[in-house]
Amino acid sequence: MSTVMCGAMSIVLFSAWRSFPAEIGGLREWGMGLLLMVAGTVLLALRGGTVPRPLPVLSMNAVLLWGIGLSLIGTEKFYGLRPSWRLFHGIWLVGMAAIAWWLLVWPDFPVRVAVFSTLVSVIYWRQVWLIARHGERQFPTLLFGMLMLAQALVVATRGVLALFAGGTSVDLLRPGTFQNVYLAISSFMVLMLVVGFLTVATRRLQTILELRSTRDPLTQVLNRRGFADVYARERALMQRERRAISLISIDLDHFKSINDRYGHATGDRVLVHVAEVIGKVLRASDHVARFGGEEFVVLLPDTGMERACSVAERIQDVLREPRQDGLPACTASIGVACQLSAEEDLDGILLRADGALYRAKALGRDRIEVAEPASLPPRAALG
Repeated sequence: MSTVMCGAMSIVLFSAWRSFPAEIGGLREWGMGLLLMVAGTVLLALRGGTVPRPLPVLSMNAVLLWGIGLSLIGTEKFYGLRPSWRLFHGIWLVGMAAIAWWLLVWPDFPVRVAVFSTLVSVIYWRQVWLIARHGERQFPTLLFGMLMLAQALVVATRGVLALFAGGTSVDLLRPGTFQNVYLAISSFMVLMLVVGFLTVATRRLQTILELRSTRDPLTQVLNRRGFADVYARERALMQRERRAISLISIDLDHFKSINDRYGHATGDRVLVHVAEVIGKVLRASDHVARFGGEEFVVLLPDTGMERACSVAERIQDVLREPRQDGLPACTASIGVACQLSAEEDLDGILLRADGALYRAKALGRDRIEVAEPASLPPRAALG
């Protein structure tokens, strides 16, 4: 039943690999690892059959080590790390050489079990370390890490017992209390590890989908929805802490002519460059969004008009700098508005910033205009 479940879970993993975004790595390796573990179980069943005994034993250990090792490669890929193929192949070669020696040259079953368990424990302990070092501080990661730790301890326990209690006590083909408990726990843990990994991968998928819903796919800055969420948070802080917020509305000058002359691919590169320029000028607490086309909006929390104009000037200065990568030069018209009251909403400050932007366009472009203060009752202003 455990073998059948492993086969079924491998199908689930391969399905997830085909349907999940490419940013979620490791699903294919985990699926292949499960299939190899199923194959190892089949080879284990052949030990007492017509096939010569050493062949299925060597094949079983080789396949199982490959399968368990692929889970390590999958975990490393999931966390965006370079796969440790040298460690993987080193463990496999050392393991197969040792197992072949104590099977064919100097037969010793307990030592073979100890060697195999030690090497598998190294693979699991390595993954425990990866999860602790690179995993997000969330419940799915904690669950995955605890399951991996438990599996490492179970495997290590068998290796210790093989050395100190003899081979009979750890021979999984002999009936006994330890054998029954070990097979039940290890089979259960393999399935639970897959569930844990899928839980972490699903959480990663949720995060990616949330980012995609709030990010502009071209420039990777916020879109309108993401900007609205950020503004709502900053406005709540403003109301509580009585501080100013400034908004900068940016529109590239004559962007249509760039698309017409150089093509839309070059135009897209220009937009990405502009987003990068704006991002480098801002603080970590500031926010930039693309509102479609060639229009960008910047939110500056805890910022008055003077600093907002300084940021706008810096953006214009960097955009005017000569380009070395072949992209056409561009300039921007900018409107700046400062919000002093939490009574004003996003539509209000955007309307004022856009009014200043249109005035900058009308007065010759490549300039900065400041919006008039909001028309609010005196009691609404910050004291």
